[in-house]
Amino acid sequence: MTYAISIKDSAQNFECADGDNVLQGMLCRGREGIPVGCRGGGCGVCKVRVLEGQYRTKTMSAACVNAEERSAGYALACKLFPESNLQLEVVGRIGRSLARKSSSTGFHFYTSAGLNDGANKLED
Repeated sequence: MTYAISIKDSAQNFECADGDNVLQGMLCRGREGIPVGCRGGGCGVCKVRVLEGQYRTKTMSAACVNAEERSAGYALACKLFPESNLQLEVVGRIGRSLARKSSSTGFHFYTSAGLNDGANKLED
C-alpha cells in the first residue's frame, strides 16, 4: 500500500510506501521539498506539521519536537509514518523560505548544510 503525500505551498507530491517514513518516501522517489538533516530524529531539520491525515511517529528528540508541538501535529519527517494520505507543512525559517522559493522560482530543495544557526527551532 502507498500513501499520497503533499507539501503545502509547493508543487511537491509523492507517494510513500507503507512502512517507510515520509523522508524516505520523498528521497526514494527523487522528490524535494522537505529539508534533509541527520535522518535519525536528532537534528530537527526535517520538522513538519501534519495538516491532514493519519500517522504514527517513532521517538523524536524532545529538544526538536516537544510534547505540546507533537499534540499540535508537529513531527520530524524522518520519524513520521503515514497511515493515510497526508498534507504537510514545512515549518520554521526553512518553511518560509520554501514558500517564497516555490512561488518565485519553483525551486524548493534544501539540505542541512550550514543550518546549525538555530534553524531547527520552531518559529512563528
